[in-house]
Amino acid sequence: MTAAHLLARSIDRYSDGDGLHPTALPRVQLIRCSRPVDALHELHRPAVCIVAQGSKRVILGDRIYEYDPRRYLVVSVDVPIIGEIVHASDDEPYLCLRLDLDPALLSALWIESGLPPAVEAAPGPSLMLSDATANLLDAAVRLLNLLDTPDDIPMLAPLIEREILYRLIKGEQAARLYDIAHGESRGRQVHRAIDWIKRNFREPFDMAELAAHARMSPSALHAHFKTVTRMSPLQYQKQLRLQQARGLMLGQAMDAASAGHAVGYDSPSQFSREYARLFGAPPLRDVARLRELPSGFQGS
Repeated sequence: MTAAHLLARSIDRYSDGDGLHPTALPRVQLIRCSRPVDALHELHRPAVCIVAQGSKRVILGDRIYEYDPRRYLVVSVDVPIIGEIVHASDDEPYLCLRLDLDPALLSALWIESGLPPAVEAAPGPSLMLSDATANLLDAAVRLLNLLDTPDDIPMLAPLIEREILYRLIKGEQAARLYDIAHGESRGRQVHRAIDWIKRNFREPFDMAELAAHARMSPSALHAHFKTVTRMSPLQYQKQLRLQQARGLMLGQAMDAASAGHAVGYDSPSQFSREYARLFGAPPLRDVARLRELPSGFQGS
């Protein structure tokens, strides 16, 4: 039995039905879905996503990333994406392990490993695919197997997580991971801008103010921000506002006008228009559709 099959069996065993499942392992979540699902809008946080069965498509701006048991996905910054589960069925559900990336762990591992800095001349896209090696899949299987012996998790889970991260930083995605780990890289400067927008997304801003927080010139920030996220800072803010409003309507049963106002829209008609443009349906109809999806697939 291949490592991918072993990983699929473990994910299926610890996923109680379709949805997003937290685990006793730090930063590890399991995802299971038994049918294809279109247009999953979410703010994806820095993570590595390893698919054991089925496949998923992620859309960021004008780029499409498809991954399956042969390829894993790394996300280096918080970025709004559209995800689609492409191949999934009752007999062969989509199964994925997601490990959120911890900058402090990556930084410490880089220092301890003695690896040289992996710096690019300019930041690259925040999403990247790589081949899933047998060693990486084997480490993921051993990490999940610790759920059978929870007393071992505090001691052994950090060791296996370090092994997974080490294999990642030794691979072709080293530059993306270096951006996460080190505070003064160009990628981290863009990350600072993203963090500032996330904290202040309800309020208008200008590029000079944002660039000052990122410690870059406005022109450099605009160029690098678009390379990393495939959108401008203002487009990023708009998508973040709309996703937050969607979450308020879904999770707190807010009406559309109240949700729009809560995220910074003064005009209900403008909010409804931009909402429908992003999500493909007006707020009321979109939220009704989302309520029919399994937990964890309802968007941000």
